Amino acid sequence: MKKLKCAVVGAGYLGKFHAEKYASLVDCELVAVVDIDQVAAADVASRYGAQALTDYRSVLGQVDAVSIVVPTTLHHAVARDFLDSGVHVLVEKPITVSVDEADELIETARRKRVVLQVGHLERFNPAVLGFDNSDEKPLFIESHRLSPFNPRANDVSVVLDLMIHDIDIILALVGSEVERIDASGTAVLTPGIDIANARLAFKNGCVANVTASRISMKLERKMRLFRPSSYVSIDFQNRVLTKHRTGRKEMFPGIPEIETEESVFENGDALLEEIKHFIHCIQTGIRPLVSGEEGRQALATALEISRLLAR
Repeated sequence: MKKLKCAVVGAGYLGKFHAEKYASLVDCELVAVVDIDQVAAADVASRYGAQALTDYRSVLGQVDAVSIVVPTTLHHAVARDFLDSGVHVLVEKPITVSVDEADELIETARRKRVVLQVGHLERFNPAVLGFDNSDEKPLFIESHRLSPFNPRANDVSVVLDLMIHDIDIILALVGSEVERIDASGTAVLTPGIDIANARLAFKNGCVANVTASRISMKLERKMRLFRPSSYVSIDFQNRVLTKHRTGRKEMFPGIPEIETEESVFENGDALLEEIKHFIHCIQTGIRPLVSGEEGRQALATALEISRLLAR
């Protein structure tokens, strides 16, 4: 099969890892790394024998696929130009800064018949991929995504930076429309919201309690799901999936025993799996695990939480 010509737009902290993954894939040829900072572009491009460019428009029509790893405010303009040129796009989360912008990207991808995938990396966490949600839908979900302060990712609030990971996963697990949202949060170290909690009530009766903080003293990424006959814990950080369910035996008369099953997954490369999935979707025409529509849904929910917090 002919190699896909690929480029990475944005040579910052995450962009350099995108470039590394493309360069490692036999199905891909990394032809360019683009950044307005010539030194940053050259530093990453030189590692993999790619061109270093400062204007992404110079590779329009020259590549088959691109990762867009630029500030969120630029996602729409850059992704739109590539999609309109018939280039397959993997854009980092959140998909855009507004739902209208997301809708335009989705429509352009549909019209041009190209893949639009959104980089919700946690979907490719081995513990998430190993969880079978087909047998029982959750009744209640609780998630905590806590992180020490990092000045790198403060162009958006903690909702669009961290909480949106869990919002995306929860929406996929529940499979129902959000009926009501309550939210609270505050700014502490930045002008934006640094710690937030949201309660999502779904039309099918499920409730999700979601907490995110970027000013925590510890690092924690956990989600707990309560289902009719089971309780599931997903530890994203340590890649541990724990299931507790009622068994056939009794621990007391009339009270079933609780069986526990724990799976510890190897330290996989979620970004590599995400990019391999992107390439596979291009080659086969299948729908991405996190399509533009899923990215839009997560964004719309996150924006509504942000609106409530601002109020």
